[in-house]
Amino acid sequence: MRALAIAATGMKVQQTNVEVIANNIANINTTAFKRSRAEFTDLLYQAERAAGAPSRGGQEAIPEGAQIGLGARTAAIRNLHMQGALTSTGNKLDLALNGRGWFQVAGTNGENLYTRAGAFNKNATGQIVTVDGYVVQPAMTIPPDASDVIVNETGQVYVRVGTQSTLQLIGQLTVATFTNDAGLEALGGNLYRETTASGAAVTGVPGDPGIGTVQQGYLENSNVDPVKEITELIAAQRSYEMNSKVIQAADEMYATVAKGLR
Repeated sequence: MRALAIAATGMKVQQTNVEVIANNIANINTTAFKRSRAEFTDLLYQAERAAGAPSRGGQEAIPEGAQIGLGARTAAIRNLHMQGALTSTGNKLDLALNGRGWFQVAGTNGENLYTRAGAFNKNATGQIVTVDGYVVQPAMTIPPDASDVIVNETGQVYVRVGTQSTLQLIGQLTVATFTNDAGLEALGGNLYRETTASGAAVTGVPGDPGIGTVQQGYLENSNVDPVKEITELIAAQRSYEMNSKVIQAADEMYATVAKGLR
C-alpha cells in the first residue's frame, strides 16, 4: 500500500512549510527582513496503464492512462524581496533604501556582502559600519569633530565640522542591484552573498534608473504580514492533519487485512 509513504511525504513538506512560516514570524520585527515561502512540487508518477497504448483488441489507442503520484517534495524556499514599509527613527545614521538595491559591506575575508538593513553606526575610527561592525562600502570616515551628518537621496554623505556653516563631502554611497534577488544566499545577520543564480552585482548611484533612493533617518521594516502568516500557518496545520488522517486510514486498512489472515 503506497498511501503510507505518500502521506508521509505530505507530512514532511508541511513540516517544512510550518518551519518557514515560523522563521517569518520570528523575524517580524527584524530590520529589512524578507519573508520566505516554501515551494513544493509533486514526486514521480507510477504508470498503471500508459495513455495511448493499444486497446485490448489492438485497434484503437486508449484515450487516458492511469498514473498514481508518489507524493510531494520541497522544491525551493523562496525569499520574497518586496519593499518593506519605512519607519522614521530620527537617527542620522539610519538609512533606508526606497526601491531596488542593496547596501554593500566588506565581509571578514574581504568579499563584498549585501544588506538592506541600514541601521549604521560609527566605529572607534569614525568609519560607518553595520551593527555587527562590517564596514560600509565605499568606506568613509566621519571626522571626530563633526557636529552633523547629512545623507541626501542620491547617497552623498556630508558632514558639518564644528560650527562651520558649509558642509564637507566625505563620500558617495553606491548601491548594488542583481538580476535575480531571489538567488542571493542568505547568511544571517541581515547579510546576503552573491551567487551564480543571482548574477553579478551591478553597482550604481541611488536615484539612477532602476535603483532606489536613500532616505536618511528611516529604517525599512520587515515585509512579513502577520495576518497572512497566521492564515498560512492554519492552512499548513490542517494539511498536516489531513495527511496524518491518511496514514491512520491506511493503518486501519492494514489492520483489516491482518485480521482477515488470522
